[in-house]
Amino acid sequence: MPLVELLGTLTAVGCALVGGVFFAFSGFVMPALGRLDDGASAMRAVNVTAVRPPLMVLLFGTAAACVAVLVVGPGVLPRVGAGLYLAGTVGVTIAANVPLNDRLERDPSTWPAYLRAWTRWNSLRTAAATVASVLLLLA
Repeated sequence: MPLVELLGTLTAVGCALVGGVFFAFSGFVMPALGRLDDGASAMRAVNVTAVRPPLMVLLFGTAAACVAVLVVGPGVLPRVGAGLYLAGTVGVTIAANVPLNDRLERDPSTWPAYLRAWTRWNSLRTAAATVASVLLLLA
């Protein structure tokens, strides 16, 4: 397998894994936390734990691979997939989910609004990572 194809395949796998993690949160972790009397505390603990390997290596390692695909990837589909991951997964993480996490850390009483907004943005990240993976695999 040529190096460029291997890069595309590994990048697709990274996108799929990130999408799977985010899907788990939107699909059942957040609904479960929403049923708890103190879901805010549980989510605050998750947020501390999430900012460590392996998630950070997976999230940002895949982003680095996407940048490489943008530079050397053949054709349009892998580049669109890589761009979608960077904007729709990493960009949304930085612009929406992290600020919501910071707000929840400062003020746990924001939990009901946080739960709705964070899950909505997370679902967008899930879709972006999943579609990016498919586009990379199709190439």
